[in-house]
Amino acid sequence: MEEGRMILISGGVRSGKSSFAEKIATDLHLQSPNTKLHYIACGVASDKEMTERILRHQKDRHASDVYWETWECAYDVYEIASSFGKKDILVLDCVTTLLNNYLFLRKMEDAEQVIQQIWKDVSNLRKTGAAIILVSNEVVHEIPSSTELVQRYQYILGKLHQRIVGEADSAYLVEAGISVCMKGERR
Repeated sequence: MEEGRMILISGGVRSGKSSFAEKIATDLHLQSPNTKLHYIACGVASDKEMTERILRHQKDRHASDVYWETWECAYDVYEIASSFGKKDILVLDCVTTLLNNYLFLRKMEDAEQVIQQIWKDVSNLRKTGAAIILVSNEVVHEIPSSTELVQRYQYILGKLHQRIVGEADSAYLVEAGISVCMKGERR
């Protein structure tokens, strides 16, 4: 099966990653009007702040000039891959939240197992032939933690980012609303 274009957008918390991902997806959609936009939301409303962030993202998409179909999927994203086709544009927001969900909701402890599971999710979405835009946080720039959990988290996310960027057509770093193309063609 033909694989679709894959783009990674990473950056710090509240750096503008999701907005940039939605802009790229919308631009791709406007270039090919027969496409459908899908937003795969991995967030879980676990506290007041996360609930507010989810609501803000939903309002932003509803206020958009284009229609977004939203899929709430905290983990096992590969299970919805058959719902998408070659003309679809997918935004998965976000890899970091997906990692959290595997570690804390599914209580997966083995780092390599978590990496393989998230790669299964990503690669199954990509195999649909759709364009996929992955949003993720940069937390590996921090000083290495002395806490075992944080070290494992940084290890997993770093390995995932390396694997995704290795396979991606494009990769961007977003900070303070400014995007820098790190790999591929600038949009």
